[in-house]
Amino acid sequence: MRMPAFFLSAALLAAASAAQAQPGCDGYPVPCVRDVAIAYPATGHMSGDMRGSTHELTFNRKDGKSLWITAPMYDAIVEVTMDGAMKFHPMPAGSMPHGISFDSAGRLYASLEGAGAVAEIDAATGAIKRRIAVNADPHGLGIGADGKTVWFTGKSKNTVGRILGDGQALNFPLPTPDALPIYIAAGRDGAMWFTELTGNRIGRVTAGGKITEFRIPTDDSRPIAIVQDPSAYAMWFSQEAGNKVGRIDAQGNIIEFDVPKSQANSILAGLAFDAEGNLWVQQYVNQNKPEPEGPDFIIKIGKSILKARPGDKLDFTFYEVPTRKTVMHRIVQGPDMNMWFTELKADRFGRVILKVPRHEKNASSSRY
Repeated sequence: MRMPAFFLSAALLAAASAAQAQPGCDGYPVPCVRDVAIAYPATGHMSGDMRGSTHELTFNRKDGKSLWITAPMYDAIVEVTMDGAMKFHPMPAGSMPHGISFDSAGRLYASLEGAGAVAEIDAATGAIKRRIAVNADPHGLGIGADGKTVWFTGKSKNTVGRILGDGQALNFPLPTPDALPIYIAAGRDGAMWFTELTGNRIGRVTAGGKITEFRIPTDDSRPIAIVQDPSAYAMWFSQEAGNKVGRIDAQGNIIEFDVPKSQANSILAGLAFDAEGNLWVQQYVNQNKPEPEGPDFIIKIGKSILKARPGDKLDFTFYEVPTRKTVMHRIVQGPDMNMWFTELKADRFGRVILKVPRHEKNASSSRY
């Protein structure tokens, strides 16, 4: 029988006096964590070690009522309603959709890493409306501060790029060789900010293509996700190997905060802010070093982190994920104000239920 999270988190409490652990829950009252498997079609021919491809997720912040999830290995995009219903949208064979985002007008874009293109997707049907060659293997995808310019990272090409209004793509090479640019997001300063996984840097690129790189103080930290500060001219990023979250201001000054580990072989994945300014980050057992086994967590860091300095006391709350060996990937606050996340290797998505939607309070038909 699986032990409740407050027993599993004893090591966390010892590591950080401000840490709190929440017991797992099988239902309401909230908060609790639920996840569900994605039954991808046409994967029966794939061996078990080939499976595991649930990556990015997004929703239309204009009026969205569904989440959209990419599955590169399955050449598919999955549309998920707030009650967990799923609709599968096949992409071209070998296209490997990865990054995905809506612009401010509600247009949906996805990076087709295997096809060297960015696609505009019809959100009503899931069909490709327009396909733009970008002369790169587009991995991460982000929308500029203007709400319409599409940016992408060229992972193995070592570039970042943007798409002009006429459909032409411009690529800008990174100063650091073999940096592996991963994630890209708009900053309040109007520039785009991105993570360099093996370059151990945070990059900034202007609309004109001027790139500035800022070295992360922790060596070999492997920065993954990057998101905008809720109110300040700053960005926040997660460190997979460094097991820290970092803040970088518009001038490139970086401060870092340790995240208590559930166990020695735990690492971090995505991060996201909620509407109250709390910072949520994913922590899972590194499946490249899977022993000892243990639970994975979604961690809430209290909003005091927004004004904190290194060494300040922070509040950590650990929410155990029902599934193990997840290799969690991304997290976002969805249109229902709950925290939604993907589990790459487990081919699942889940949510930390903070607020029960009115239509679910008395309904037993919710899919999870």
